[in-house]
Amino acid sequence: MKNTLIAVAVIALFCPALASAADAPASISLAPSLIATSSAPGNAYLFGRSIIVTAPTMGDLSALGWSVVSAGKTYGDVFLMGGSVSSRAPALGDLRAVGGSVRVEQDVAGDLVALGYHVDAPAHVGASSLIAGLNVSLTGGASGPVTIYGNNVLLSGTFTDTVNVVATGVVTLDTNTVMRGKFTYESPDMARIPETARLTGGVERHNSSYLPDVGTSRALAFASIVIFLLVRVVGAIILAGLLAGLFPSLAERVVERASKRPVRTFFVTALLGFAILVATPILCVLLALTFVGLGLAVLIGILYLLLVVLAVLYAGILVGTLILRRIFDRDGVRWHDGVVGMLLVSLIALVPGIGALIAGVLTAFTAGTLFVIAYRFAFPHDELAEEVL
Repeated sequence: MKNTLIAVAVIALFCPALASAADAPASISLAPSLIATSSAPGNAYLFGRSIIVTAPTMGDLSALGWSVVSAGKTYGDVFLMGGSVSSRAPALGDLRAVGGSVRVEQDVAGDLVALGYHVDAPAHVGASSLIAGLNVSLTGGASGPVTIYGNNVLLSGTFTDTVNVVATGVVTLDTNTVMRGKFTYESPDMARIPETARLTGGVERHNSSYLPDVGTSRALAFASIVIFLLVRVVGAIILAGLLAGLFPSLAERVVERASKRPVRTFFVTALLGFAILVATPILCVLLALTFVGLGLAVLIGILYLLLVVLAVLYAGILVGTLILRRIFDRDGVRWHDGVVGMLLVSLIALVPGIGALIAGVLTAFTAGTLFVIAYRFAFPHDELAEEVL
C-alpha cells in the first residue's frame, strides 16, 4: 500500500497527462526489475531499478528508474528519467529524457528535451529540440528549431530551422551537415566546419572569452580591494570591542596614561613605541644570522607581531574612550568604546598623508604604553625605570 501511494505521488508530479487520460485505461507498474513485453492500450507508468519496454504503448509512456530502456513504439508522449536512459523505438509524440547518460536512437515526431551528462541523439527530431549536457551529439538532424547547451557539441544531418549552440568547448559539424536556417553559436574557439557542409542560412558567432577584459579586470580589482578593506575594518572593530569589554582594566591604564599624564609623557611614550616598532625587526634579523639566536629571533618575532596587533586595536580603544567620555561624561571603558574608536581610526587612516600619520602616532603611543605596562609587570621594583617611564 505504501509503495502504491508513492507511485501515485510521483505520477501526479511528473506525469500530469494521467488526469486527461480518463477515457483510456492506464497501467501502473512498480517493481525492482520490470520488463514490459505486452502492449499497453493506454498510458503506461513504470517505476523500478531496471526498466525495459519492448512492446508498443498506445498512449503516453513514463518510466522512472536507474536503468531505463524504451524499445517499443510509443504513440503518445514519452518521459524517461534515470541514471542511464535509452530510447530505441520511435516516439510519435514528444520525448523528454533526463539522466546521466541519454541516448535517442529512433526518430521523435514531436519535441525533444534531453538533459544529461552525456547526450547522444542519432535520431531525427520532427519538431523543436532543447538539449543540455557536458558532451552533446545530435546527428540525425531536426525539422524544428534547435537549442543546445554543452561543452563539446557535435552536429550532423539536415536542419531545416535555426540552430543555436552555446558551448564552453568545441563545436563540430560533420561532413554531411546541411543547415537551411541560421546557425548561431557561442564558443571560445571557432567551430570546426568542413568544406562539404552546406550552411545556406548563414553563420553567426558570438565570441565567448572566459578571461575578463581590461575594464572588467579593473572593476574586479577595485571590488577586491574594497572587500578586503571592509573585512579588515570589520574584523578590527570586532576585536577592539572584545578587548575593551573583556579587559577593561588594561584599556583603562592605556587611557589613563594618555589623559592624566603630561603631554611630554605622551610624546616620550610614542617615541619609545616607534623605536620598538622599528628596532625589533632589525634585532630579529641580526639574531637569525646565528644558529644560537635563531630560536630567540622567532620568539621575539612572535611577540612583536602580537604587540603590533594589540597596539593597533588599543589605539582604537583609546580614541573611542576619550571621545565618548567627553560626550557622555562618564568613567570606565565599555566595549562600544572600542567599536566606535576602531571605526574612527580606520576612517582616519584612509585620509592620504595626515590620516596615516595620526594613526601611526596613536599606534606608536599604545605600543609604547603596552611595553611600559609589560616591563613594570616583569620588573616591579626597578626604581630607575619607574623614573624614566
